[in-house]
Amino acid sequence: MNLRRVVRLAVLWAVPVLAWAQQPADMKPVTDQLAASIYNGPSMATLGEMTDGIGGRLTGSPAYVRSTEWAAAKFRSYGIENVRLEPFTIPAGWQRGTASGAMLSPLSRPLYVASLGWAPSTPAGGVRGSVVVVADVAPDVLRSRAAELKGKIVLLDTAKIYAEGYGKALPKLEAAYAAFQKAGVLAVVMSDREKSNVLNAHDGLWGAKLVPLPMAQLGMENAKLIQRELERGPVNVQLIIENKMSGETTVNNVVAEIRGSERPDEWILIGAHLDSWDFGTGAQDNGTGATSVLEVGRALMALGKAPRRSIRLALWGGEEQGLLGSYAYTQAHKSELNKCVAVLNTDNGAGHPKGWKVEGREDLKQAMQPWSDGLLKNLNGGDLSLDTTYDTDHGPFVLQGIPALDLWVDMSHYMEIHHKSSDTLDKVDALDFKGGEAIVAVTAYAIAQSETPITSHIDHAAVAEILKKAKLEELLEYVGVWKP
Repeated sequence: MNLRRVVRLAVLWAVPVLAWAQQPADMKPVTDQLAASIYNGPSMATLGEMTDGIGGRLTGSPAYVRSTEWAAAKFRSYGIENVRLEPFTIPAGWQRGTASGAMLSPLSRPLYVASLGWAPSTPAGGVRGSVVVVADVAPDVLRSRAAELKGKIVLLDTAKIYAEGYGKALPKLEAAYAAFQKAGVLAVVMSDREKSNVLNAHDGLWGAKLVPLPMAQLGMENAKLIQRELERGPVNVQLIIENKMSGETTVNNVVAEIRGSERPDEWILIGAHLDSWDFGTGAQDNGTGATSVLEVGRALMALGKAPRRSIRLALWGGEEQGLLGSYAYTQAHKSELNKCVAVLNTDNGAGHPKGWKVEGREDLKQAMQPWSDGLLKNLNGGDLSLDTTYDTDHGPFVLQGIPALDLWVDMSHYMEIHHKSSDTLDKVDALDFKGGEAIVAVTAYAIAQSETPITSHIDHAAVAEILKKAKLEELLEYVGVWKP
């Protein structure tokens, strides 16, 4: 880093805490009212309407469409007048059908399988073939094995493929799918990471793009059995997959706005993704986050007077396919992002709340500290983390240099339900859930009401330094959302 850049970063990150004209104690009567409204509010019932009533909300599916209409109606029922559906497009629509599999020889065994998202169907009657393990997807390696792969079913050894890191492996893996199709591979399967043949929903490509050949997730114990049998000789399996696919598809984000009372052209954004995978009902990924946005909107309207700045409430589509809805929003609203004071995101489940991730920004951490100490600590939200991630919808706003906060909760049990059929309402602890909601509401009000912005936007070079430190630059450049 050159000296000029060091100076620029030092200026941008040197935010004096004393610049906050309004102290936490001045706001506490209102923020206490907000927190009480949340704790006594209907968010568990709202979450039940979303999860049990609508179910899994796969991007672009009829259930997702119903969820956007339902959410817009909820916002309006709270008295919010400016509610709209904002469209963006994805390359392809996809809906899951059925999937089945079996080992045919040397043993006869049923297989636990599920199609990867945005993968095509097998031909009528399915495919049958012997299994070949692929642990290296380098282009030259696949070219040398083309004859061996023809007419086979490939079992990917993803543990070895991803050993070099996700950012380096993903481009090779995505290129390999086309190479497999060209070589005449019948289908591709990959082992899941969970015991007891539990399956996790995910897709094969970033960006809601159709993969070129049938792909399936295989139960871990099934995959290990196949690998053991391959040490003794050929293994033959059958796969039957039926899905529905369509071309370019329009998907809606749901956006509502509470107009600011004094500085309406300045705004903060509270967001969460509305879409989910379709194994369970998307209760914690991300029904709790989406419900939090709705509930914060309700509680703010119940105050009877809006804070100084406007508050936008956004429910995103396409998060599971690569943060597509939130990224589309940053592109569509690029001309007014300079008026966005901060973004608050919630998408880490309803674990016991901790506070906020400040996404690698020391200046934001320093600026948040008085509010964390004065308003959030008693809500179990007083901690701040400098971790930097691009794993949910704060990410596209981070790339624009906007101060971004991602709700930080205990995730020690989150992976037990993440993308699984077990992600249902009964796993949600109401007290922890409402605690997280209260933290979002109080933080949003404090930032929107404060006389001065929480901190500055940072420039492209400063964002690049954060991404480089977090080892995210290469991946984001590959998927087309970042240019060095």
